[in-house]
Amino acid sequence: MNLLWLQSGGCGGCSMSLLCADTADFAGQLEGAGIRLLWHPSLSLASGADVVALLDNLLAGRIALDALCVEGALLRGPNGTGRFHVLAGTGVPMIDWVRRLAGVACHVVAVGACAAWGGVTAAGSNPTEATGLQHDDERPGGLLGPDFRSRSGLPVVNIAGCPTHPGWVLETLMALAADLLGPADLDALGRPRFYADQLVHHGCTRNEFYEFKASAEKPSDLGCMMEHMGCKGTQAHADCNTRLWNGEGSCTRGGHACISCTEPGFQDPGHAFAETPKIAGIPVGLPTDMPKAWFVALASLSKSATPRRVRENATADHRVVAPQIRKTGRR
Repeated sequence: MNLLWLQSGGCGGCSMSLLCADTADFAGQLEGAGIRLLWHPSLSLASGADVVALLDNLLAGRIALDALCVEGALLRGPNGTGRFHVLAGTGVPMIDWVRRLAGVACHVVAVGACAAWGGVTAAGSNPTEATGLQHDDERPGGLLGPDFRSRSGLPVVNIAGCPTHPGWVLETLMALAADLLGPADLDALGRPRFYADQLVHHGCTRNEFYEFKASAEKPSDLGCMMEHMGCKGTQAHADCNTRLWNGEGSCTRGGHACISCTEPGFQDPGHAFAETPKIAGIPVGLPTDMPKAWFVALASLSKSATPRRVRENATADHRVVAPQIRKTGRR
């Protein structure tokens, strides 16, 4: 599978994350999966006229373009011209290159939240008119339009995250190379279901605190960060706490609330990332699929049953009360 990787409006963080893949031989892993990296702006030696010649050959069909990966938001400004981002040495806006290459690619992949739906690059008043490949935040459309399908018949494959987990990217590319990723393997937002059918909440080390609604009150506390600290792990679609980053951690394990970076519009939540908006003391963002009445009843019951150990540890920066020693056998 011939793979071309382009970078548009963004920070390059998804490429940096990709280099943290769990392998000592990144290039060898791609080669072993039958993936030929034609060009990557940060990882390849070729530049200038060589790259322009490659792009021309891809457009002309002299070299097959099996997968087009785009990292970063597509900048349509000013006034829809795309002149805020011109591909160096060509005089042609990046959005025009992406449109033309997407038209001949077998698969089109958005790597990261910016490429998927605009992400941080589209935050605020969005003066650059940044957008995703096939979504503009929650709205279908983006640069390529809601009806776009690549030569494989798939819509844009959105590997959303800020940044993406290297495993999500590699496994998606490997699945495409092996012809194992079909329409049924993508969720309603075009994300690969192998990670998007999970929640960040799954496997969180703070789950006991969540169960008893024993909440953290400041950043260093051990308790659940949903009630006061803005954590959206019960709503965010990702497997961050079961597929650890660098084999060790996640946002919540590092003491930071999940900001739901795999979801469209996460960059403009309407409140501070580290605060939980509430109405009448009830968090606005409730766990996925949980009716509000159930949550209120469960929270009230859970708090009344909270063990002293859980309650006191929740607002401490280290374990202050250890579990009791008790026989577990039946005698």
